[in-house]
Amino acid sequence: MLDRILTEYRRKLRLVYKDFPLPGHTLARPAHEAARCAGAAGKYWEYHDRLFQAQPNFERADLLRYASDLGIPAEPFAQCLDGGRFRGLVEADIQQGRLLDVTGTPMFFINGQRIEGAAPFETFKAVIDEALRNVR
Repeated sequence: MLDRILTEYRRKLRLVYKDFPLPGHTLARPAHEAARCAGAAGKYWEYHDRLFQAQPNFERADLLRYASDLGIPAEPFAQCLDGGRFRGLVEADIQQGRLLDVTGTPMFFINGQRIEGAAPFETFKAVIDEALRNVR
């Protein structure tokens, strides 16, 4: 669905993706940090998509294997993950989400209007079209 939105509104939207690992998923936070490490290697979205396909298999060995499968060099990736290079950025996203009263995922904000959960394309279209009318 996100691909469809980004295709239909090409050059009209800016996507900002934030990390918000849910507290009930104990291995979600390291998975978010691993995605950031993959991003440092230029493979954020590929890794992100892999995580969604593989969930809930987020043990350290799984995270390392996903990186290897994507051709990300093992040593720098492991150092990034184990050293907590992106821990602070993930935590900052979590804090921002809490301030915005995010309680679950997915959650979308379009010019401040919130859409909770996996809403149909038509819901997004209506909100986006209204937002675009208001910026002209």
